[in-house]
Amino acid sequence: MTLKTIDHRDEDRTIKLAEHLAFSSSFQPLFNEGMALVDETAVYLDGDGRVESKALSRMAATLYAAESMRLTTRLMQVASWLLLQRAANQGDMSRAQVEAEKVKVRLEGVGTGRDTATFEELPDVFRSLVDRALKLERRIAMLDREIYGSLQRQSDEHSNPVGEQINLLRTAFLS
Repeated sequence: MTLKTIDHRDEDRTIKLAEHLAFSSSFQPLFNEGMALVDETAVYLDGDGRVESKALSRMAATLYAAESMRLTTRLMQVASWLLLQRAANQGDMSRAQVEAEKVKVRLEGVGTGRDTATFEELPDVFRSLVDRALKLERRIAMLDREIYGSLQRQSDEHSNPVGEQINLLRTAFLS
């Protein structure tokens, strides 16, 4: 039986595929897809979407208005992330600068009305834009977690109720 020694320098040389994607020319198709969806959504909402929304029932029109705001918010967050990544990819920003700016970007933080019965009354094109934006946001959020780690995971560790109680007990007995 032989024991293999672990060379911790190997950990520094591990290639993270998500990071490689985000910092290589392979990133450009994702960037193009995201920005095209932003443009397509803006054109729709300012044109056909405005016309189609006027024909909706009161409940559907209310949902359309709320979902339009969610959609544009979601896409602006996605676009912000993509622009930061592109700046890093092109050498305009360091990884540290991107991480500092990235805290302003909220991925997967905007809800959706897709589960309501009224959602099916919304125009097909609009529902498709919502679905595509959600899928893109999930892909980017997954990439983000792979590259930068999960801030949510860190905050979950701090919000552990058992851990909080143990810390309170420690504090009580150390005082």
